[in-house]
Amino acid sequence: MKSKLFLYGTLLFFITLKAQNTVGTITNAPGTFNGYTLYAPAGHTETYLINNCGEIVNQWTSDVAPGNAVYLLKNGNLLRAGRVSNADINFGGVGGKVELFDWDGNLLWDFTYSTTTVSQHHDVFPMPNGNILMLAVTTMTEAEAIQAGRNPSDLTQGKLFNEQIFELEPTGLNTANVVWEWNVKDHLIQDLDPSKDNHGIVENNPQLLDINFLGNSAGNANWLHFNSIQYDERLDQIVISSRLLSELYIIDHSTTTAEAASSTGGNRGKGGDFLYRWGNPQAYKRGTADDQKLFGQHYPHFIPDGLDDARKIILFNNGFNRVPSVSQIDIITPPEDSEGVYSYTTGTAYGPTNTDYTYKSAVETDFYSRILSSAQRLPNGNTLICDGDDGYFFEITPNEEIVWEYINPVTPNGILSQGDDSTASPNLTFRVLRYAADYPAFDGRTLTPGAAVEQNPDLTGCLILSTPESELTDYKIISDPLKNFISITGNASLNKVEIYSTLGQLIQTTKKRNIDFSNQHSGLYILKLYSNNKITTTKVLKK
Repeated sequence: MKSKLFLYGTLLFFITLKAQNTVGTITNAPGTFNGYTLYAPAGHTETYLINNCGEIVNQWTSDVAPGNAVYLLKNGNLLRAGRVSNADINFGGVGGKVELFDWDGNLLWDFTYSTTTVSQHHDVFPMPNGNILMLAVTTMTEAEAIQAGRNPSDLTQGKLFNEQIFELEPTGLNTANVVWEWNVKDHLIQDLDPSKDNHGIVENNPQLLDINFLGNSAGNANWLHFNSIQYDERLDQIVISSRLLSELYIIDHSTTTAEAASSTGGNRGKGGDFLYRWGNPQAYKRGTADDQKLFGQHYPHFIPDGLDDARKIILFNNGFNRVPSVSQIDIITPPEDSEGVYSYTTGTAYGPTNTDYTYKSAVETDFYSRILSSAQRLPNGNTLICDGDDGYFFEITPNEEIVWEYINPVTPNGILSQGDDSTASPNLTFRVLRYAADYPAFDGRTLTPGAAVEQNPDLTGCLILSTPESELTDYKIISDPLKNFISITGNASLNKVEIYSTLGQLIQTTKKRNIDFSNQHSGLYILKLYSNNKITTTKVLKK
């Protein structure tokens, strides 16, 4: 029976680039995940979507710098936080604006949330229903903070920021309906003053936040510094990251706004209290400094279904204020009594005690990002890492081999040229996301590579190969139908055959024309046939 054949129009040829490259793509080796990487350089108005060679596939231009997150939506639109000037709320990560662009760069909608007392900051998130989660702060006056139980001596700026999350339904060109809201000020506890609000026993109420635990905030108004909100559709829960308290939290999203403002006294009922927390049990008086696991972390989120370590939480653990200064990637499994219901033993700290997996550099101090940064599990099992304060993106295999490296060439002084020293000027990047080649945003679109981001690029070691249909006349592929073998016939010489998965993994290299394929799973595979100076590429399907 004749096997099904599929032409493969463009295949990325994986190869390590020349060592003299100092910016852009440094390494693109076999085993990297073939997709498109989205990033928005800090302080600049551009957002780039690049291929693995660093060539621009699409680009969006805003009137404002990022503030900070960007996402490519399934329909090809770009969701972006933007930064507007705000003299009254002005800490790292402040944005104030949310923007939505179409694939061609047209501004479809924007929403400004920035006044003397409020501001969007750091993160937004595209909801499955088309709405948008937005992270923001509102200002509590000194009197309001003291009434909530804050120690007056720990109000160094005479105010305190309340972290809040809105779910926005975009309307018109620049308006939105708030359809859901959560505020941390509704979930506080303090054991300082019985005459003030929220008085109770901190260590007996881990579902609440101690308003007098300072962490690394030094009593400043920005005492929590939430730097990430990520939504999990399966659980209908939100994962939050507090950099200054070095904790992550999970809250329920299936509530009404009224329920989200209520306290349940536990982690199983409808309400807005913490369902789970992890990273620094000192924050609720169930541990010491020796028990601290997180240090200024960024981007904790559930690994999506279908990927390695699915349903676990992955994060970039910055190592802020840790000695020595070392960053790492951590993966943990939150203990559960049932799905989405987290285990907690009264009188103890939330588990786990140890991570399931931790990545550090072989020379640990070589890998450190004080701020920013992200880690993303990819479909081929690799992990994409953004070392944000160095503008350095790299991809590691499960064996921790670095197979892709990229250095952001965009700095406050302009875009660097190939050969320039990338360490001479800041090239900060908040977060990096990789989208697979079959991501729905790319359906029906011609992803023609353009110029690289850097000036005077050297891409001689990183080629995009195109295979016209006529080249397949050199060979004939016979299968059974790919249950046990691939047979390649034809008069053309055949020097080598490489077989790749559709995720870019090199499965096999051989010089044989009859290839045993019995050990491979059903699915689509890519064949590269080498004949002298000619390369023929095609797809085959194993049923």
